[in-house]
Formats: sequence, C-alpha cells, structure tokens
Amino acid sequence: MEKFTRNNRVVAITKILLENPNKILGLNKFSELLNAAKSTISEDIVVVREILERLEMGKVETIAGVAGGIKYIPQSGEEEKKAFALELCQQLSDDGRVIPGNIIYMTDLMYDPKIINKAGVMLSSCFQGKEIDYVITVETKGIPLAYEVARNLGVQLVIARRDSQVTEGPTVTINYVSGSNGRLQQMSLSKKSMKPSSKCIFIDDFMKGGGTAIGIKDLLKEFDSELVGIGVLVDNKQIEKKLVDEYVSIVELKAVDKSAIIGIQPSKTFS
Repeated sequence: MEKFTRNNRVVAITKILLENPNKILGLNKFSELLNAAKSTISEDIVVVREILERLEMGKVETIAGVAGGIKYIPQSGEEEKKAFALELCQQLSDDGRVIPGNIIYMTDLMYDPKIINKAGVMLSSCFQGKEIDYVITVETKGIPLAYEVARNLGVQLVIARRDSQVTEGPTVTINYVSGSNGRLQQMSLSKKSMKPSSKCIFIDDFMKGGGTAIGIKDLLKEFDSELVGIGVLVDNKQIEKKLVDEYVSIVELKAVDKSAIIGIQPSKTFS
C-alpha cells in the first residue's frame, strides 16, 4: 500500500476534519486511510491542531475513551468576526434595500455562500457545548443559515412549515401570534422529524418581535422537546418590546427610512 509523506497526511487529515465538523473521528480511520501507525497519526494531528489554532480557524479536541478520537470545532478569530459584522452592515446599508411595505430585502445575502458560511460559523460558536440535538428553522429564507449552523454543530436540521404538506406525513400544527403585527399564523412539523426529549436551537434570518421564536418553542413542547437557544442574522431593534429576551444576533437594525437602512451596527456579541 502506498506510503504518504507527513505533508500529504496533514493535508488529508485537515480536509477530513473540515468536512466533518463536530463529528468524533477515530484514529483508526486515519491510520487505515493513510497507511500509518496511530502514533504517527497522533503526531500529524498535533501539527494540524497547532496550525488551525494559530490561524484562528478552529480547534481540534481529543475525546478520550473506547469510542474516542478527535473532532474539529469551527471558529473565527475576534477580528475576523468584527470585520464580517461591519461588512454585513455595509451591505445592508445599500440604497434600495428597503422595498414597499417597509420590508428589508435580504434574499441576496441569505443565499450568498460566502456570507452564510461565515455567519454560520459565528452563530454556531455561540452554542458550542450545549449538547444540541437539532437546529430548527421556519421555511424559507432562514434555511441556508440554519443549515450552516447545523453543519458546524454536527447535528440535523429540522424545518417547520407554514402549511402542512402531504409529503410530510402526519404533522403537528400550532397557531401562534406574530410579535410584530399581532396576526394569527400557523406552523407545522412532521411527527417523524425529531426524537422526543430533544434540545434544539432556533436559527432565522431576521428577528422582529419574537413571535416566530415563541411559536417554535410551543411547537417543540408538542414533541416534549426544549428550545435552548436562538440565533439570527439581523435583529430589528426598532421593536423594543420583544416576546423573547435571550438570543444572539450578528447585526442590529436601529433605523430605516423609505428606501434605505440608515442605522445599523454589529451586535454587542460581535463588536
């Protein structure tokens, strides 16, 4: 079987770790793949760990025990987080971002892989160590961001729908009140979507009054599950009295005129 140099092994190990965030990978996997002794692989992992931590790209943890191994936890440096939050504020301040109905157009940002990748790492870092079972969101714009957070946490994404679908099978449907306009709305979730007694975090693109988050919390109760965290890309600070108190955001919206956002800044978490 082919032998690989240390440089070859380090590249391969790094690639595998980056593709499997928050997944425990046994040393046997690397040993068999790279045709090297576990002691050699352990030395390679030390090199990978030092490089990732020095560049503030994440950390590699060692898990002890029979089922142990290593896992990669995505992270960003503090300066990189601040720079990204400021860049996002700049993009949201572009002319024409506010469309009729006082709606903020964010679709281009929510489907930009570069933006969602960085935002996903930043938000997921806020929930590391909470033993999350699922990331949940509501269709549709929050899906890309929620997917990235779920990927970085190494858990499954669950999507609540505004309307129940035949293809979802039996569903649980609840009514909830919008926190921004007081309207009664619905959301549903397939009974097969998650296991009971799960811990979940809710990820969305925009926080208005917090009604959707409360709806998610009530929906999870139907599955005997718990909402343990909330993360959003943009928090609308114009609505002072929100239905939820504890959540994290990347940027805060302060003021809007007829055609543009005139007051926006990084949140306290990332400033």
